[in-house]
Amino acid sequence: MADLETITSKSDPAVQRIADVTKGSRSNIKTTLIEDVEPLMQSIAAGVEFIEIYSSDAAPFPPELLELCEREGVPARLMESGIVNQLFKGERKAKTFGIARVPRPAKFADIARRSGDVVILDGVKIVGNIGAIVRTSLALGAAGIVLVDSDLSTIADRRLLRSSRGYVFSLPVVLADREQAVDFVRGAEDMSLAVMDAHGDLPVRGLGDLRGRLALLFGSEKGGPSDPFRDVAAATVTIPMFSSTESLNVSVSVGITLHERTQRNFAVGR
Repeated sequence: MADLETITSKSDPAVQRIADVTKGSRSNIKTTLIEDVEPLMQSIAAGVEFIEIYSSDAAPFPPELLELCEREGVPARLMESGIVNQLFKGERKAKTFGIARVPRPAKFADIARRSGDVVILDGVKIVGNIGAIVRTSLALGAAGIVLVDSDLSTIADRRLLRSSRGYVFSLPVVLADREQAVDFVRGAEDMSLAVMDAHGDLPVRGLGDLRGRLALLFGSEKGGPSDPFRDVAAATVTIPMFSSTESLNVSVSVGITLHERTQRNFAVGR
């Protein structure tokens, strides 16, 4: 492995670049900070373009990440731990991190070109849940995710990058309003909408018998699915559970539901 240059001055342009990216509000988000080894490696594998990757000189540069950087031509340097501490003052301090260019936002057409089912989250706002759903959806063969009323302005949100472990760039994740999402469902000739509902007509196990492509709609745990989606639903689906439990965490519900669809989604995804 190559000997790495160490950033020892706060006047290095990289330090200012990182400071700018970590600011709370930016009107034009073209770059983002990605932290920790697994998210960095997954992002590189997904084709995300990195400006540079850094590791604190207080710990060895992870060899598997360094090898990947060398193979993919991603610049890498060490940074003095004192500078790292100042950059991330008052928040979680990552030992390894990188600055990447934010890919173009995913579009409905990106999802339509893929064959798996589609996950639609209606009013789900907890970023940790969204990140877990991204990972589950990718693992279980979904074609993509549509986020409606999520309060996210970009999928490059640092919280989402952390909670998804970097997988958010590995499948299309579309930010849309409710009208756009409903129009997408209506306009898809090969896809019907199944709305998850505590009092749905079809038990979730029955989803495995449906051959066609589905859009699977999950509402927030408090609000449930909104009326515009109910109006275009082909089916309402329920996950049976003991009556003493009010509801399941939405990420758990997505996992259970997609698991019933794996035979179909794995077959079309080959």
